Amino acid sequence: MSDAMTTGRIAGRLPRFLRRVDPAVATSFACIIALLVFGSLYSTSFLSPEYLLQQLKVASFLGVIATGMMLVILLGQIDLSVPWTVATGAMMASAAAALGPAGVVLAIPVGILCGMLIGLVNGIGVAYLRIPSMIITLATNAVAQGLMVVYTGGFSPQDSASEAMRYLATGSLIPGLPNAVIVWALIGVATVFTLTRTTFGRSVYAIGNRERAAYLSGVDTRRVVMTAFAVAGGLSAFGGVLLAGYASKAAQSMGDPYLLPSIAAVVLGGTSILGGRGSYLGTVAGVILITLLQSILSVMQMPEAGRQIIYGVVIVVMLLLYGRAPASR
Repeated sequence: MSDAMTTGRIAGRLPRFLRRVDPAVATSFACIIALLVFGSLYSTSFLSPEYLLQQLKVASFLGVIATGMMLVILLGQIDLSVPWTVATGAMMASAAAALGPAGVVLAIPVGILCGMLIGLVNGIGVAYLRIPSMIITLATNAVAQGLMVVYTGGFSPQDSASEAMRYLATGSLIPGLPNAVIVWALIGVATVFTLTRTTFGRSVYAIGNRERAAYLSGVDTRRVVMTAFAVAGGLSAFGGVLLAGYASKAAQSMGDPYLLPSIAAVVLGGTSILGGRGSYLGTVAGVILITLLQSILSVMQMPEAGRQIIYGVVIVVMLLLYGRAPASR
């Protein structure tokens, strides 16, 4: 009897809801449980509700950024402009907040709009100019970095976050539940609805599976790709706005620690790096897993170089396990 037949018989005996679970998502949640158990061996407070809520709040910032990254990866593309899109959104929102009452009101939209403009440039480059996403996003990241350095004169930004930015990142509309978690949940619900219930979401999956086939079936592939990159840029900038509110000000290098973790979180959750396959539940699991891993590495005093090595290894392993192209593709 072949291994495929044996596997099929075993799967057939499982309950229906278990048969529908993505193995990568199940693996991520199993790793989360393992990390919680492992972390509790280092500190008894690791499983306390206060600590877990704090980790969930920290995960929210990465979760917002990873949501945009997931949209791009589902297309079979990549966005390497995350570091300075995050920083640009944070710095421009803080700069707008310093302009007076009108600026305070427009601070958050200005930050998001700046990120969407960067994403729009990425999208036009990929969709219409047919520039590889790795090249165009690296270029826009460098341009954004240069513009922000010119704007600040090479010094640390002096503008502070607005009260609304601070409240959004650190406040609690619902007692005991950080606003950042609520924001991430709302973005998650909107993303799930978009990917599963709209033509745009179905088009994203179709393009990721095979762009030419999607085009021949009537999908405006260029518009979908451009829109996805613009949304990803806006979400990265919004993540920067939240980070600025959390820290009370922006910093030039604040987006650097979020590039590899955002990619790792998406890939860990089972989204194929080649596009066309993945669920938002997996991304949520990947974000939580990466956040807990970061926390444990901090407790173990792992240097930043070691953390980057671990993220890279995670991406490679998950790519080997779940990211290879099927033979029929």
